[in-house]
Amino acid sequence: MELQALTDKVLKGEQITREEALYLYEQPLEELCESADRIRRHFCADTFDICTIINGKSGSCSENCKFCAQSAHNHTCAAQYPLLSAEEILEQARINHEQGVLRYSIVTSGKRLSDEEVDRMCDVVRRIREEVGILVCVSFGLLDERQFRKLKEAGVTRVHNNLETSRRNFANVCTTHTFDDKVQAIHAAQAAGLEVCSGGIMGLGETVEDRIDMALEIRELGIRSVPVNMLNPIPGTPFEKNERLTEEDMRRIVAVYRFILPDGFIRLAGGRGLLADKGRGCFESGANAAISGDMLTTAGITTGTDMELLKELGYKAEVCKEICNE
Repeated sequence: MELQALTDKVLKGEQITREEALYLYEQPLEELCESADRIRRHFCADTFDICTIINGKSGSCSENCKFCAQSAHNHTCAAQYPLLSAEEILEQARINHEQGVLRYSIVTSGKRLSDEEVDRMCDVVRRIREEVGILVCVSFGLLDERQFRKLKEAGVTRVHNNLETSRRNFANVCTTHTFDDKVQAIHAAQAAGLEVCSGGIMGLGETVEDRIDMALEIRELGIRSVPVNMLNPIPGTPFEKNERLTEEDMRRIVAVYRFILPDGFIRLAGGRGLLADKGRGCFESGANAAISGDMLTTAGITTGTDMELLKELGYKAEVCKEICNE
């Protein structure tokens, strides 16, 4: 087993195994990242998918995710408010569209939105599509197929629902819902005809095997937009003392994910601002997407700064197609 042989295997359209992914994880960093970037260029050229998010409903979440500032089980200073007004959400959509952002995602706290809240958001999505035109993604929790169909009919194109970590490690992170609850919601969104964006958070106490197992699960689910978050340990959460990952850690994770998901959009998300280079090394190691601007409860990187970086690296901000190289 050699790095070059596994690179050639992926370039030929074959899938690597769990054993091969574990082998790749131990390879010299620079050689691994160069190979991953070669795979990225082969399957996705210089297309870069950039999106922004708005915290449409904040805090008071019933779920006990140990990393989350918005959980009612944790004691943080996160803002708490109900659904934002349609005008507030629309105004941010307009601003992002004018800045060249491709996708705008409305994210809400809580296990799931109620039917009444889903109907309100459907009205907002229709207005965004009619008045602004930007693509709309949503992250509304563990909805069912009927609710997802409503959102699709309103104009939503993609649903976000992170697996967060591996099946094995999930109960160490959250116990108020299960890994299978997540998978069920993803299947429901796909059955409704929606694309799905799903990834996880690195630094939750997971092993290397957990990181690879999550990527393999994502591959099995047919998901191609994959957020890779780096834990920002927030005071007041059970994970507040978790050790931060390094730039090398993140580059290695991104590179191996590119081997596992060669035609995907590996999206740097939360925690990117903690990296000294703001993710530049990861964008040269296989990552080709990002969430720009502020995150849900922490500051991010401005869209203007990101656009300048993409230009410098030779990327083109384009909407992620279902198949990169079609």
